[in-house]
Amino acid sequence: MEIVNKTKRPLKIPLPGGKKLFLVPGKSGQITPKAAEYPPLVKMVEAGEIEITDGGRSVGGGSGTVGGVSPATKNSSGGTIRHIGDR
Repeated sequence: MEIVNKTKRPLKIPLPGGKKLFLVPGKSGQITPKAAEYPPLVKMVEAGEIEITDGGRSVGGGSGTVGGVSPATKNSSGGTIRHIGDR
């Protein structure tokens, strides 16, 4: 889910587990569906300070992968070898 700061000031948004999300004016961040139901967050939505959307994911999978390759490795030039032990 996506959360957007609708104010003209930076916000410190409380999240479950004692965490905080810092959002500058007009920018967005990602939260879990569980966090969207958190009472302090609901109060901020009702006050019009933030807006929560479903994120606009596409219907075809929504995991951010294309053909089993993650976006981070899609354009890389080959695999990465992990070295273990003394070098």
